[in-house]
Amino acid sequence: MLNSLEIEGRPEDTRVVVAMSGGVDSSVTAALLKAEGYDVVGVTLQLYDHGAATHRKGACCAGQDIHDARAVADRIGIPHYVLDYERRFQEAVIDRFAQSYIAGETPVPCVDCNIAIKFHDLLGTARELGAKVLATGHYVASRALADRGRALYRARDEERDQSYFLFGTTREQLDLLRFPLGNLTKPETRELARRFALAVADKHDSQDICFVPSGRYTDVIERLKPGAAQAGDIVDLHGNVLGQHDGIIHFTVGQRRGLKLAGPEPHYVIRLEAATRRVVVGPREALRTHRIALRDVNWIGDGALDAALDAGSLEVFVKVRSTRPPQAALLSRRGGEYAVELIAGEDGVSPGQACVLYDRADGQARVLGGGFIKSAAASARAA
Repeated sequence: MLNSLEIEGRPEDTRVVVAMSGGVDSSVTAALLKAEGYDVVGVTLQLYDHGAATHRKGACCAGQDIHDARAVADRIGIPHYVLDYERRFQEAVIDRFAQSYIAGETPVPCVDCNIAIKFHDLLGTARELGAKVLATGHYVASRALADRGRALYRARDEERDQSYFLFGTTREQLDLLRFPLGNLTKPETRELARRFALAVADKHDSQDICFVPSGRYTDVIERLKPGAAQAGDIVDLHGNVLGQHDGIIHFTVGQRRGLKLAGPEPHYVIRLEAATRRVVVGPREALRTHRIALRDVNWIGDGALDAALDAGSLEVFVKVRSTRPPQAALLSRRGGEYAVELIAGEDGVSPGQACVLYDRADGQARVLGGGFIKSAAASARAA
């Protein structure tokens, strides 16, 4: 028989590990599965400890959150384990985050965390504990395909949809992952938390970058890489020097504030040139991007990606920011490199960001995969 998690066997004979961050979403996930009769084991990862982050609103995976996760586990009556992943998180996420900014990119550390920690290391731990699946509190849907395997879809609550951060999930991992909140809205989740009498029912959501306690990411970079903030020139699109800056790590593509440049028209950061430490600025219209080159592409659509591209471009929909709706695009491969042509274009696309592929634009869209942006250009001819 199949139960609500689409796993063969009875719930009471099915062990499920739940990744418990200490927030309301993962807490409700654990409580729901426990109420349905599953053999639930809660696991919390201690990823960092920066003192002030322990009790800062919007932080996660630090001291207070571990306490909250343990309290929820006690409340619903499940075993709970805390695993020290600080060193692994430092290497796989924080160090990569710092190096990406130094290289003039805009990283997405939540994607790196999901790829390297939650859906790799933690999934391995779940197997060691004898679990059939690992469940998380992400707002994303997973459904069985007609032939075999599973597919990833956008969540019902489009404002909470987290599929953008999960494009790196592999097909093999999807078979072992479940997302019970995919068909719930955030208010519905909080109401369930109250129904289960969970103390975290009204807890603030995690925000920004979880391991940046001060809210200033440059503080983390300068602590990890002393001397990373090297001064350089601010130049226009023709190379004319307009001013000086204190380090490219202080800037991202599309930024307007902090340039301290005089003039009748506003300037925007168009690109960052790490090798020469130059911040290139220009008018807003120069931010428009139509062609994106991708690296580290992960494909979870049907069949093999290269086979799908043998006949030419593939019509897809893409998101280059988590908060933007998917837009029409063409995916192609040229000379061993994958490229995306944005039909309508997008402003302020930065290397290092994720470009996530979907099969359609609405709330029922399936995630086809994605990659990290290697470079961006105004048109196909400029790429």
